[in-house]
Amino acid sequence: MDQIDLLRWRKTERARLISAREALDAATLEDFRRRIDRSLERSFPGLAGARLAFCWPIRGEYDARYIARTLRERGALTALPVVVAPKRPLIFREWHPGVELAKGVLDIPYPANSRELVPDAVLLPMNGWDEQGYRLGYGGGFFDRTLESLAKKPAVIGVSYELARMKTIDPQKWDIPMDWIVTERGVYRRDGDKLAFLGEPPAGEPSRLASPVCYANEIAPYKTHKHQTIKRNH
Repeated sequence: MDQIDLLRWRKTERARLISAREALDAATLEDFRRRIDRSLERSFPGLAGARLAFCWPIRGEYDARYIARTLRERGALTALPVVVAPKRPLIFREWHPGVELAKGVLDIPYPANSRELVPDAVLLPMNGWDEQGYRLGYGGGFFDRTLESLAKKPAVIGVSYELARMKTIDPQKWDIPMDWIVTERGVYRRDGDKLAFLGEPPAGEPSRLASPVCYANEIAPYKTHKHQTIKRNH
């Protein structure tokens, strides 16, 4: 499809997926949030020592403020994105309770005066996500532009729900795929040009996923198959 048709299609899909997400009741959203928190905590233990950027939740998105609090208690620095100007990369400013917030685009709070930092990892909400790990955002292109501009790309963990899964977003050359995706179902990793589902670490057992903020190539996640747990190396 041409660019005009693509923009129209994405706008329609975005509205459909946001509407479906907003139709979820509070108990379901809380259940999904707890499941996602559990997968993040078990599968990415290195986030506790990271400079972690996350987004203030809107319109029924996954609420990362709970996991951010847990990680801060373990030593992480947490930050929120700040819109500097249209069509410009975002910056990130440190945030924790007590830091002054201002209202920005879409009335989303952002830190008004705290120090700027460059994140090691980003928890990035997604209106939609596809089988190659690409994200359907809000259409402004802020995060793609930001990730492209950074000298060292952070580990990008997309967070969303299974109901937002799509066959494809018809990715364009400027679209940047997620490194990982976490939903209420568990953890996906981008392998080549597609996603591999890794499941959840067994209850009560720490994950063998290396921290994404270590930028390790020796990631050895657990892959569950029936009643076995198989260690994969690459």
